[in-house]
Amino acid sequence: MTRIGYIHSTESFGSVDGPGIRFLIFMQGCHMRCRYCHNPDTWKTIKSGNSGESGLSVTTATVDELLDKAERYRSYWGPDGGITVSGGEALLQIDFLIDLFEEAHRRGINTCLDTAAQPFTREEPFFSKFERLMKSTDLVLLDIKHIDSEKHRWLTGHSNENILDCARYLSEIEKPVWIRHVLVPGITDDEEQLKQLRLTLDTLHNIQKVEVLPYHTLGTFKWEQLGIDYTLKDVPTPTAEQISRARKIIS
Repeated sequence: MTRIGYIHSTESFGSVDGPGIRFLIFMQGCHMRCRYCHNPDTWKTIKSGNSGESGLSVTTATVDELLDKAERYRSYWGPDGGITVSGGEALLQIDFLIDLFEEAHRRGINTCLDTAAQPFTREEPFFSKFERLMKSTDLVLLDIKHIDSEKHRWLTGHSNENILDCARYLSEIEKPVWIRHVLVPGITDDEEQLKQLRLTLDTLHNIQKVEVLPYHTLGTFKWEQLGIDYTLKDVPTPTAEQISRARKIIS
């Protein structure tokens, strides 16, 4: 049976979502409700066609259709490039993702997963599927929104215990990981919390890179289009000094 993926969008020339030049695939659907999300139009899980909601459209694709499209740009990738699958939350479509990454490896394409790991659990049937997925995943970009679980819940709608357990599991299997942390002034830039994040990362043995991503408001217009209240409208973008300080602590 040919599985169908539900796709929010694709980009042909990504340069910041993994090594080299990447073909980016944004999957539809996410359970988290991050207050600073710049793609709230990826939240809703839709099974086909246009949702009928303002600014929200979903397409479907097979594995071969996506990879055939990606390979049109293969000459630009260089030795390190490939595909990066993001979202939304790609792990909500883990069966399709397994097929996609396994076929990508058969074609000699480097695979990168950008995830917040919110669906992660060591319970079945998810865990066996995740183990299989990791065998055809070359790199994981793991978003850690906040190291404090209660503040993480306020920020995203979910606690972070299973997310940190995913980080530990990836360390156990020595899967290469880049950590990503969005720096939001007054929310995720507390020095003590950043130091705690650094201590947590020090217990892991597979971290290749730590990225501090400055908070921005470029996606707020989407919240307006969807009729969702943006609660961080008065939060400024971080200064160069704030970004530098955070990078010194956790990078």
